[in-house]
Amino acid sequence: MKRIFSLMVVMVLAGLPAHAQKDENNRIQNAGKVMVEILNVPDDIPKDILDKAECVIVLPSVIKFAIGFGGSYGRGVMTCRSGKDFNGRWSAPSMMALEGGSFGFQLGGQATDFVLLVMNPRGASSILTSQVKLGGDVAAAAGPKGRSAAASTDVTMRAEILSYSRSRGLFAGISLEGSTLRPDNDGNKRLYGKGVSGQDIVINSKIRPPASSKLLLATLNKKSPRNKSD
Repeated sequence: MKRIFSLMVVMVLAGLPAHAQKDENNRIQNAGKVMVEILNVPDDIPKDILDKAECVIVLPSVIKFAIGFGGSYGRGVMTCRSGKDFNGRWSAPSMMALEGGSFGFQLGGQATDFVLLVMNPRGASSILTSQVKLGGDVAAAAGPKGRSAAASTDVTMRAEILSYSRSRGLFAGISLEGSTLRPDNDGNKRLYGKGVSGQDIVINSKIRPPASSKLLLATLNKKSPRNKSD
């Protein structure tokens, strides 16, 4: 029976790319909607935290599977403050992929929206150039929430990535340690019509933002127009 369950999970995960959002523009539009909704709730990401973020990663509807063991699969977008010092306007989006798993007896599945704040240049560079393991290659922590949240804890100060989630209307900081995050190069190629690195898209500003990113970028430029990190 265990083998049957495991085989079912492998088959589902293997088929996900074919059934996931093929249209990268839809992915970007969904990311914009998630960002608007999360930033417009009372108990949201603290503004002083967002103002210190170098980059934002939005992963709409990450799917979690759990039949005998847990797993997650998600596709989203990453945008950074443009320029080598991260002081410009929010950049064109680069496609990103989140994958991970946790063992233990679990049943069921659900879709969750994630927002990850990248808090320093090292974290941004690592994510844009290779696959990274959260909590291993880069320090990750659940992000503080609430407009008046005290964000000066040791964990928050040390973290390169602060993570938030929203599922079934509930919004919270959540740890994604153990998951892997990587550039979705195939998605970038489909979106922009040519092979282009995430670093060239979001740091070097070699790509113009697509029309689908209007809501996402307008929201971030309005809510956090300036980088206030030290």
